[in-house]
This record gives sequence, structure tokens and C-alpha cells, in this order.
Amino acid sequence: MSSIKIVLSKEVQNANSENSPIVALESTIISHGMPYPENIKTAKEVENVVRQNGAVPATIAIINGECKIGLNDADFEALAKSDGVMKASRRDMAIAIAQKKTAATTVAATMILAHKVGIKIFATGGIGGVHRGVAESWDISADLEELKRTPVHVVCAGVKSILDIPKTLEYLETSGVPVITFGEEEFPAFFSDQSGIKSPFTINTTKEVAQMITAQNDFGFKHGSIIALPLAKEDAVPKHEMDQLIQTALGKAAERQVSGKDITPFLLNEIAQNSKGESLKSNIKLIKANAKLAAQIAVDLALIQGIRRK
Repeated sequence: MSSIKIVLSKEVQNANSENSPIVALESTIISHGMPYPENIKTAKEVENVVRQNGAVPATIAIINGECKIGLNDADFEALAKSDGVMKASRRDMAIAIAQKKTAATTVAATMILAHKVGIKIFATGGIGGVHRGVAESWDISADLEELKRTPVHVVCAGVKSILDIPKTLEYLETSGVPVITFGEEEFPAFFSDQSGIKSPFTINTTKEVAQMITAQNDFGFKHGSIIALPLAKEDAVPKHEMDQLIQTALGKAAERQVSGKDITPFLLNEIAQNSKGESLKSNIKLIKANAKLAAQIAVDLALIQGIRRK
């Protein structure tokens, strides 16, 4: 008997059995990404965006040692308000399950659990990557490793702007992970729609993205892909302002010797405070935009798969 218990919500279970489009959503945004009550309010609004665009949302977390695909109100509250919620990546999952912990799933852990139940499309804010100063710290997000070995396709606003974006893109190229920017030629930088870096690929329609995913599946590739959606210009923080905010936050992190899995939430919190909440507003808007695009891609992918089954 397996020690891993995976529980699908009724909504997700029905969608799975009917081959309906499903979009996976991570839960670190609830426990580690935003303050209460914005965290729980945003998470539920993101789920509704997915529903409004024709797909079923599947927010993923580990609750008291159970892997949950689709959360109820009590689960949301536990993640949003409880002390000591773990931030679980691949290395932490077995410990959380064995010790019956409650853990929010990162991009990597969400991909693993989504793949376990056959969900292909996942919407998040921004992925992790290669950290600045990597030559000294060797700090590279497990998200990148997961992208090269798990066939789940991640819709995001690019790489978090606190990271080394050029090195992250080089790492993904070496790993064979397709990086696509939707509708633009410049790769986005999370809070900012501009990074100054040309995207490896540009795709302009959700149908083309679904066709790319289908071709990748047909090859039998085991890796995922990134579909990066730039934040609308009116909602983005200008690049020069964001660069200044990042440098200030990095300086404080170095001063306080913050590192490892604590560095990203620390930096994002510093940026939110120093931007007087503007970065948090941008974060909420980009997550909703990503969820909308992910749902549309999931619908087109389900149509292709439905035609093949016939």
C-alpha cells in the first residue's frame, strides 16, 4: 500500500473523468507569497478566472500529509493563516507527507503532483531560476530541474525579476526546455514587462501553444515548457524602478545573511514594502492574467485531444 494519499476535489475528479480542461495552481502564493487577507482573496479570484475561461482550477497543496488536488475553504484558511506552513519543493515532499505536515507547494512540487494526475497546464506568477551571485552561492531553483524532467507546461510572467534572467535562460536552453513568450518578442521580467532580453520563441495564439504541447507529447519528451506572458504595460512596474528596488532588497538580504529558500519571499516582501504596495498590485494582476491564458490553452489542448480520441 502506498504511503502517498492523493485526494482530488469533486470538481477536479469530475473534470478528470470527463477529460475536461484543468489548470493546476500552486499554493505558495497563499502561505508565502502575499499577506493575509490578500493571499486567500487572490487565490480564490484566480480560481474563478480559470472557471470563467472554460477550465477547472486545481489548487495544489499538502494538507496534514495528504496531497490535495483542489482545495476546500478549510484548506485555504489553513494555508493562509496557520503558523509553520512548510514551503515544499521536490526534496521536502516526502518529509511533509511522512510527518503529516501542511505544506504549500512550489512550482516544482506543484508540477510533480499535477503530472501524477495527468494535468498538463499550470499557471503561476513567476518561476524560480538562477540567483544573482550564483558563482558564490550555487543557488539554482529546483523549478528549473523540474522543468527538464516533468512534462507540465507552465504559464507565468517569466522569471522572477530578482533573479539572473540571462543565466536562467541559458540553463533552460541546456536542459532542452522550450521558452516561449506569448505575443511579444521580448522576454518578460515578472513585475516588469521588459527584461531587455529577446525571447527564444514567440507564439501568438493559444491554439499554436496547444499544438506545440501536442507535438512535444508525441515525441515522448519528458520535459515541460515555459509560456511567458508579459504583464500589461499599464500594470507593470517600469524596468528602471524595479532594478532599483531589487538592488535595495538584495543589499538588505546580504546584510541580514538571508539565503536558500528564505531569500525569494524575503526579497519579494522588501520590494512590496519599498514600492508602497505597487509590486503587490502588479503581482495580483499578473497571476490573474496568467490564469486566464492557461485556461484558454487548456481548452484548446482538450479540443485537440478530444478530436484524436474520436
